[in-house]
Amino acid sequence: MWPIDPGRFAEEYMLMQISKSQIAERATFQSFANCYLREVDPGVVSAHCLEDGVAVDCVEWDCAMTAARLRAEIERYSLCGPLRFGRIFVCRLPGNSWREIAPLRALYLMVQECYASMGAERADAMRNEEVELLGRVLTSYRCIADGLECAAAHRCGMSFLDGEQSLAFGHWLHPTPKSLQGMTSWQRPAYAPEHHGRFRLTFFAADATLLRHDAAPGVSLPDILRTLIPSRDCKLLRQGEALIPMHPLQAEALMLDPSIAQLVAQGRLRPLGAIGAWFTPTSSVRTVYNADLPWMLKFSLPVRITNSLRVNHMPELEAGVAMSRLFAGTDFLARYPRFRLIRDPAYLTLALPGRAESGFEVIFRENPFTKGSENSGVTIAALTADPPPGARSWLETIIRDLAARDGEPVREVCRRWFSAYLDCALEPLVRLYDELGVALEAHQQNSLLDVSSGYPDACYYRDNQGFYLSNTHRDRLTALAPETDGIPGLYFDDCVIQERFGYYLIVNQICSVIARMGHDGLIMEDALLAMLRARLERLASELTGVGGEFAAGFLSRPTIAAKANLLTRMLDIDELEADDGRAIYVQLPNPLCVASRAARQGGARAAAL
Repeated sequence: MWPIDPGRFAEEYMLMQISKSQIAERATFQSFANCYLREVDPGVVSAHCLEDGVAVDCVEWDCAMTAARLRAEIERYSLCGPLRFGRIFVCRLPGNSWREIAPLRALYLMVQECYASMGAERADAMRNEEVELLGRVLTSYRCIADGLECAAAHRCGMSFLDGEQSLAFGHWLHPTPKSLQGMTSWQRPAYAPEHHGRFRLTFFAADATLLRHDAAPGVSLPDILRTLIPSRDCKLLRQGEALIPMHPLQAEALMLDPSIAQLVAQGRLRPLGAIGAWFTPTSSVRTVYNADLPWMLKFSLPVRITNSLRVNHMPELEAGVAMSRLFAGTDFLARYPRFRLIRDPAYLTLALPGRAESGFEVIFRENPFTKGSENSGVTIAALTADPPPGARSWLETIIRDLAARDGEPVREVCRRWFSAYLDCALEPLVRLYDELGVALEAHQQNSLLDVSSGYPDACYYRDNQGFYLSNTHRDRLTALAPETDGIPGLYFDDCVIQERFGYYLIVNQICSVIARMGHDGLIMEDALLAMLRARLERLASELTGVGGEFAAGFLSRPTIAAKANLLTRMLDIDELEADDGRAIYVQLPNPLCVASRAARQGGARAAAL
């Protein structure tokens, strides 16, 4: 459970009386509407009087398709995060009066308007995509409601696994943040992280000549496999066979593949069933964890999660091993001990003729959060996530506990915490890009903080899909790891890298921390944005390579790129299958420029007074 804030409890008591379904409905509208106003229609903001005469700001959207107008109360603005919406109203045109409408009913109108805005001919041609989007919205809503029910039934601490299992609402920058297509309601309790389920892996005995595998120096694949099952189960293997583990959902799908069924019929592949250790899903769903084992496993899944079908492609498997070798050839991690890379240094699969992937691709990931170290890493997505009504966010709990412990003002604690956070999460990553030409897809789910002492002590990065290597540094990088030169989708021009790096690291991750503190009333957002600006200015002045260019460029641009997840969903694009994994991006006002301009205007007004 999220910790209850007694001071906020009375204020939000009425909110706590609504059902989990109602909370899920509001959260579904919240995430969708924020994407809608960023990517489709910014609407018109104006003030309106409530019944008691109090004025409240609202945003209004025209819905020409249904001859209606929507109005949503704005409960809170943010310089770099989501707007918080209150009640929603609809007015049927022409001339009808405003009446309150349920969030999902308003959302139906917005989905229709998404496609109507493309023109009648194109909207008719994309009717299937419209139905698909609406289906994902409703699936996401149902998963949020189910996740809230599970959260209410479980006590929650501050461990790695607690963070992975706490993301009931998903990420606010996505219109369908919890959609799972391909996983049934009766499978979710075992395989969706919010349900706190556990399961065994399904093992196969495979003809050893079919195996394809690799591992970084110092990593033994046979040793990894021996940690997964008791030694007695190794006796199930016949001469010339090897073990390969698989997620139960993927194993079931693979058994329906005619090519796999033929291997089974030939005796070259034998299903052994569920054996060995018990695992629990992490926030990505397809990466599984056991606190007693030094390895996590990442599988392909026959499930479409948010934007994409989750498939381990061979270039990603090879990139994990190659990047492990690359970092082993540098002293960067030793010189920046507050930044820690969670490596994916080994993989195993079956190689089948005529197929790039067989479906058996499994990645072995280091597990730094074993017994005794479970509290040394919490995903930033969990720290900054919205709590249920009447509860505190994880980040607010940490800040207020530190202030109470040390007897210091909350705002001062926020400044110190944020500075330590930038030490861990921003500075090493910009310096890594500057020195080696390696940028990371460091969004909030891929980044974890060690906050076991209260203040951030270290930042972990995970995900072999998220390496961007600079063509400017290509010669040096291929000297360190020659195999990187032949792996598709690893090297990019710096203009592409800096757009993506800026989105993932700053817009997605750092701005989520700033917005969370602001929403929780801990400190003004502009104070933290000023700290971020000062840090980027220092990096821009100190660094002479691509990292310095990145910092200076982010400071100077009036707009910044952000992933357009709603447009991606509207067009039913699987970004992981698109060329170079390219999603659609939109340009948004740079919060650093907005905050700086507001500060200058405030200073001018103060001087005039």
